Amino acid sequence: MGLLDGKVAIVTGAGHGIGRGHALELAKQGAKVVVNDLGGTLRGEGQGRAADETVALIENRGGIAVADYSDVGDFDQCGELIARAVDVFGKLDVLVNNAGIVRDSVIWNMPVDDFDAVIRVHLRGTWATCQHAAKYWRAAAKAKGGPAGGRIINTTSGAGLGGNFGQSSYAAAKAAIVAVTQTLALELLRSGVTVNAVGPSGLTRITATIPGMGPAFEPDELAEGEYHPMDPANSSPLVAWLASDEADHVTGQVIRVIEDRIIWMRGWTERKVISAGGKRWDPTRLGGVLAQDVFETRGRGMRFPQS
Repeated sequence: MGLLDGKVAIVTGAGHGIGRGHALELAKQGAKVVVNDLGGTLRGEGQGRAADETVALIENRGGIAVADYSDVGDFDQCGELIARAVDVFGKLDVLVNNAGIVRDSVIWNMPVDDFDAVIRVHLRGTWATCQHAAKYWRAAAKAKGGPAGGRIINTTSGAGLGGNFGQSSYAAAKAAIVAVTQTLALELLRSGVTVNAVGPSGLTRITATIPGMGPAFEPDELAEGEYHPMDPANSSPLVAWLASDEADHVTGQVIRVIEDRIIWMRGWTERKVISAGGKRWDPTRLGGVLAQDVFETRGRGMRFPQS
């Protein structure tokens, strides 16, 4: 018995790397998988049939999968992707949004078209698939008169959670995906759909562009059960669990997986609060107050008057 027996899942960007690892793990756990990948370059240019390679790997291991070449940046094609899972396998239980591209550059050198392209695939692509899936699951919940039981697992990154030099577009998209995740967790709660975000790591085609990282490798290049700290599939067991019925109580969360560590992230919280005592702040005095009482960059003995 697999953790996902009887489930139907879509994994976007599953032709290589992390997405391929997710698709292989979901299939291993018993899910029927729609392997989506446009098959373009890291910059999102061109098309290919990388999804076929992942499907072949799944089928060779005894699983069930079909390839899909939809462009997740195209809203209508996202609708067709959701419909394809239902048409081929009869339903949809799990949506894993993993597709992404990179066009890195410092902001003063970044063409606006490159910014738009990255936002289009990561953020618009995540939102568009979620929108179509949400409609499907809301209708299913109404027809059933109970929770639809759907699962959405989105993909964020360390760049989105803490910033990264030269990645203002990528970081913006990945940060926004967290906001979308938390919002959809609220909106879809009554339909019985959980929405979470995973921040994976691994030596993928994207991370291999970083100087000194070495060549990328695919998760299927490792032997069954072999551990490698940069395996693109290190986060896939968590994705499979979040996709399962066991995880029906987990929603609106951000969880990173770095090497063998699972890290539960805490969102924006109030770090320190100061009050003007029922008065409007005087901007000429804010510098001293912030330096002393908030940022603690000035000695505590140097008190600045507030009136």
